[in-house]
Amino acid sequence: MRILHVVTAFPRAPGDIIAPWLIELLRRQRAAGLEVEVFAPAYRGGGNNEFEGIPVHRFRYFPGRWEDLTHDQGTVDRVGHSIRYKLMAPFYVLAGMRAAWRLARRRAFDIVHVHWPVPHALFGWAARRGSGGRTRLVTLWYGIELRWVKSRLPWLKQFLKWALRASDEVVAISSYTGREIAELVHVPVRVIPYGLGFAESLPNRATAPSRATDGTFLILYVGNLIPRKGVRYLIDALHRLPATIAAQLLILGEGTDRAKLEAQVRELGLDGRVTMPGRVPEPDLHRAFHNAKVLVLPSIVDQRGDTEGLGVVLLEALSVAIAKALERVATDPAFAARLAETGSRRVRERFGWGAIIAAWQECYAAALRKRPRV
Repeated sequence: MRILHVVTAFPRAPGDIIAPWLIELLRRQRAAGLEVEVFAPAYRGGGNNEFEGIPVHRFRYFPGRWEDLTHDQGTVDRVGHSIRYKLMAPFYVLAGMRAAWRLARRRAFDIVHVHWPVPHALFGWAARRGSGGRTRLVTLWYGIELRWVKSRLPWLKQFLKWALRASDEVVAISSYTGREIAELVHVPVRVIPYGLGFAESLPNRATAPSRATDGTFLILYVGNLIPRKGVRYLIDALHRLPATIAAQLLILGEGTDRAKLEAQVRELGLDGRVTMPGRVPEPDLHRAFHNAKVLVLPSIVDQRGDTEGLGVVLLEALSVAIAKALERVATDPAFAARLAETGSRRVRERFGWGAIIAAWQECYAAALRKRPRV
């Protein structure tokens, strides 16, 4: 079975850290006997055509000097902050549809697996058309695209409904996202989560490298530095921790909020307690997970699905709540150990790659059993 994964961004060279959970999915699908290929946009005129033996088909959509709508930063955030990127978006969509159609005419794909269906469901639809209906369309919904349309682009609601109905199989990464889809249109929805990019290859707790023994309480954040991730509240929470807790914060990632966060660190006098090295190679990421006492992901979403416009009282309460939670983990070792053990067990039971790959194989098989559509 040959699968074409349609993505917004993909590693441009070895060591380029982009969506490690997606990379792990592709690796494990290959190990299970599936043929996987990737369809992705070019970046400033270039990008690789192969990654770890996986063919990568990149399409051009703008002159190379300005061809940076994707990669290094979320496309949604770029479009929201620049008129240039708004103007670039139609070229991206049209060029992607044309390239997907042409690729599907040349290559016989059984499944086109679309990540981020807004707007990439159009690419999948074009590929299915190019194949003469032989290729089946599977769309994977992450949730943020649904909330983005609801809060900022309500005129695209009909596009969401079309994309869902046009799919041979609809998949959500969580039951919550599945319920959001059900509110839009009545279609069967599978729930298939991601596993961790390296969870099952890491040593277990008994054999993991020992953590820092100097009394430092290391707090870790990994992700994009953009408003909806709420990193500013984590920094504020660090400032609120009692002086008796020797806490350090390690922030791994890049994004539009970096300069603001660095300024916040300076204003709060946390220069010696916050480290922001940006993106790091996978071995360094492994080491950070081993050494950290706690991982904090303080993402925020308001009732509209947006990240701005929250009341000041709520924002202050969020910072205080994070600080209180961190204080308990830092001062109650038994509680922290129970959290770690429960979390580890839940991850292995609910997010093991064996079950995830089996679920995708069943999804693809079900799509192929459907009547061909053009």
